[in-house]
Amino acid sequence: MASLYVVESLDGVAVGGSVTLDGAEGRHAVTVSRVRVGETLRLSDGRGTVVSGAVDSVDRDSLVLSVASLSVDPLPVPSLTLVQALAKGGRDEMAVQASTEIGVDRIVPWSAARSVSRWEGPKVEKGRTRWTAIAHEAAKQAIRSRVPEVGPLVTTAQLVAALGAGAAVLVLDPTATVRLATWEPTADLDEIALVVGPEGGIDASELERLEAAGAIRVRLGDSVLRTSTAGPAALAILQAGLGRW
Repeated sequence: MASLYVVESLDGVAVGGSVTLDGAEGRHAVTVSRVRVGETLRLSDGRGTVVSGAVDSVDRDSLVLSVASLSVDPLPVPSLTLVQALAKGGRDEMAVQASTEIGVDRIVPWSAARSVSRWEGPKVEKGRTRWTAIAHEAAKQAIRSRVPEVGPLVTTAQLVAALGAGAAVLVLDPTATVRLATWEPTADLDEIALVVGPEGGIDASELERLEAAGAIRVRLGDSVLRTSTAGPAALAILQAGLGRW
């Protein structure tokens, strides 16, 4: 399969035309991957549009691709969202990486009551930028045409307020009676959101508030997974259940 690189925009690009890959992506393609004239590459705008073709010319830190094909991958319905609690030791970042490879469509960082790691002041934008970069690289690794959007940091109150119609919100809780593998989505769902707590789990008051807002508590199995693996494992179950895997 041809390598995939992400460009900022493919607006106006058409079959028979050309597109330039420059910046950090172009430099990586030329200096690290050693891409040469004649090789076939795929370029994506990270929002579903993909072009492919042969490399027409190579410069020191950029290349020009002759566009042989263009396609647009639609956003799957229902879309999959991961609400990932901030966690220490880089475990939240591990969840972002694996979830992106598995196929998550949107990621929401959550400052949960028991989150040891905290984004405050300049750390808020720094953390979001870091998660975005991780999702970007993971999407490239998985040859995904869509890079998950990393939303703004939310508090529990903001998370509860954001729960709305058209979405099923599933809270991963090892004490829940409903197993995720047996849960069945309704046909009219636009989105499935998975809420994953931090190292110490989700606070009882947070569970009550989420349930009161319409969320459903679900469990994965008899074992208790780390916050870094719970979300990816749940997403894999959903992908299989939705017939995408």
